[in-house]
Amino acid sequence: MKTNPTNAANWTDELVRFLCEQPGVGAVRLDPGAHKVSVATLGAVDLTVLESQLAATIAAVEARFADQPAKLAAAGFSLKREGKAVVIGRNMGATAESLWLWREMEWPEIKAEPTAEDQEWRTLARFAACCGGAGIAGMLSSTFAPELPWLAKGFYLLGVVTGGWDAAVDTWANLKKREIDIHFLMLAVAVGAIFIGAWGEAVLLLFLFSASGAMEEYALDRTQREVSSLLKSAPKTALVVDASGQEREVAVETLQVGQRVRVRPGGAFAADGLIVDGQSASDEANLTGEATPVEKKVGDQVFSGTLNLWGSVDYTVVRPPGESTLQKIIRLIQTAQKLKAPSERFTDRFGTGYTYAVIGGSFAMFLVWWLGFGLPAFTNTPELRSAFYRAMTLMVVASPCALVLSIPSAILAAIAWGAKHGVLFRGGAAIEKLADITVVALDKTGTLTTGELAVVGYESFPAGRETEVMELAYALESKSEHPLARAIVRDAKARGVRQIELSEFKNIVGQGVRGSYGGAQALLGRRELLETGPLAGWAEKLPPAAADLSEVWVVGKDMLGRVLLRDQIRAESKGVLAELKKMGIRTVMLTGDRRQAAEAVAKELGLDEVRAALTPEQKVAAIQELRQGGNRVAMMGDGVNDAPSLAAADVSVAMGARGSDAALEQAEVILMHDRIENFLSAERLSRRAKAIIRQNLTISLGVVIIMVLATAIGAVPLAVGVAAHEGSTLVVCLNSLRLLFGRNT
Repeated sequence: MKTNPTNAANWTDELVRFLCEQPGVGAVRLDPGAHKVSVATLGAVDLTVLESQLAATIAAVEARFADQPAKLAAAGFSLKREGKAVVIGRNMGATAESLWLWREMEWPEIKAEPTAEDQEWRTLARFAACCGGAGIAGMLSSTFAPELPWLAKGFYLLGVVTGGWDAAVDTWANLKKREIDIHFLMLAVAVGAIFIGAWGEAVLLLFLFSASGAMEEYALDRTQREVSSLLKSAPKTALVVDASGQEREVAVETLQVGQRVRVRPGGAFAADGLIVDGQSASDEANLTGEATPVEKKVGDQVFSGTLNLWGSVDYTVVRPPGESTLQKIIRLIQTAQKLKAPSERFTDRFGTGYTYAVIGGSFAMFLVWWLGFGLPAFTNTPELRSAFYRAMTLMVVASPCALVLSIPSAILAAIAWGAKHGVLFRGGAAIEKLADITVVALDKTGTLTTGELAVVGYESFPAGRETEVMELAYALESKSEHPLARAIVRDAKARGVRQIELSEFKNIVGQGVRGSYGGAQALLGRRELLETGPLAGWAEKLPPAAADLSEVWVVGKDMLGRVLLRDQIRAESKGVLAELKKMGIRTVMLTGDRRQAAEAVAKELGLDEVRAALTPEQKVAAIQELRQGGNRVAMMGDGVNDAPSLAAADVSVAMGARGSDAALEQAEVILMHDRIENFLSAERLSRRAKAIIRQNLTISLGVVIIMVLATAIGAVPLAVGVAAHEGSTLVVCLNSLRLLFGRNT
């Protein structure tokens, strides 16, 4: 079942499916905020299997709750809330529910440092090495001690046991569920080879199978380690500073919003916050992939898990540790690794049926060779291979090991590379879809621009009193937290403007501020503030600001002036759009801003099309229009008003630092720290991943087709078939690892 991150209702479908697949489970209680999960069971259940399947389900539905009582009731389920937790269960009546045994289970998390026990590839590698050594010993024994056949068979038997142990464990677990997979095929072929006396071929098969399994697990483990490195930088304790200036060390998880935390040089920021004292630089490479330290001063934002390089700073916590940037990243990666790409789901769907087809086809060909062509059933001769030998070879070469691994290995490697370089994918589907986009729609404010206004000039009427305008604007805005005020104060401090004291300060809601200075009233605000006062007639004659500028008017004693501000275009935006054009991707701006301001930005950046003064509904309509024109559309935005259009696009991309929760919730791709240039990395990575997936599918399917035809029309030695089958699996895994270690920037 596909879980689309843009549809918040799909979580119910996932849980209903889980309940349908688990008849011994009556209900599931989820509390994503506290990361707690419980299941209500009836009778004995296999907790290991239950926990594994529940973990995959949670990853697909985490933090996506929506009430759908009518839909659930129709399906025989109910939904209710218990505080922050949500319970979905079967409609079984009060009596049955009283018999439920609630079991609290572990919420699936990514571990920071996998232990040796977690690294299954090491165990598989040991088994493979033992199998290979036993096989070589058996071959040498049969060559140099033919009079002791029992010695060679003893070594071969050791090789069969060690090489087939892991496959036997998996096969037994599947048989208890009445399922078979590729492991069953390999064991069947090995047993068949032993049956006809081909001990050496049996050991070779199991050696290559266990070796390829170790390689597969190593690739996944390497991917996991790349992701887990994000967690290593997360501190366990923080130094809280109380009102008296005293320091005390507390556990990070106990930090509260508003607390003041001190970080010394070399320490890590324990939570997201704003610097209130001190100056330093932060190493944010683990979140953004940017190697250059980022300067930090009072008012700048810091992020959990990043490293404070040289100065001691104090910052105020703005988000609980559980909702910090780092924790969001980890949860996004966890979800992404569980959500499957469309092509990966295709291989999952056909995998079991294909296994049955291989077994059935091999048995049919055995009958054809034996009864149709008169080949001996089981007896091999130097001149003629038996029908059973050929059937075993056919079963090996037709097995879909490489095919099954071709897609997930590439997807997981791509997700890990992105996480290390500031690009978060919510799943394999986003990687595959991003490679096919033909149009990128972009919001203006906060996406193409920084979203932070900057002062570009001061004017006075009459001219010559600009310094007074600066001083009065600084005094009036120094007590405000409005974005315009922050820009004016920042500019005044940079210019070293004299700070004057005001009295009777008052906020004029929606229009500006006022105060008293030099025995006269001082005002600062929008043009409308002037148009309703004694200056109304004269204000109508004042020159308008340029289309791409914002203005703030200042009125003092015998003085009138204004501050001109502009939303700063990201320095990287122009280069990103130019690269997109080179890649054949069309760019369209969708913004709610005035047309003149939008066109001024578009002209400077070289956008292909501008659609301005749009409401959120009109943005959605624009996305739908682009899609109906045969385009594959990626939408990039950061605000609440962008969330509907993000949901409407084929691929949704959000700016990670400034992005609103609504935008981040809808996004399938997140660019950390608002680095728009990371979109190019994401696009190149997705194209490279898709190319490698195609290569893997070509290799795996090509080897299967060639070897099946060769086996059907001729007597291919079992050893050759084994080498071709397992060799293609190794090639596929190694090819996918190129994504993890290659350059995608």
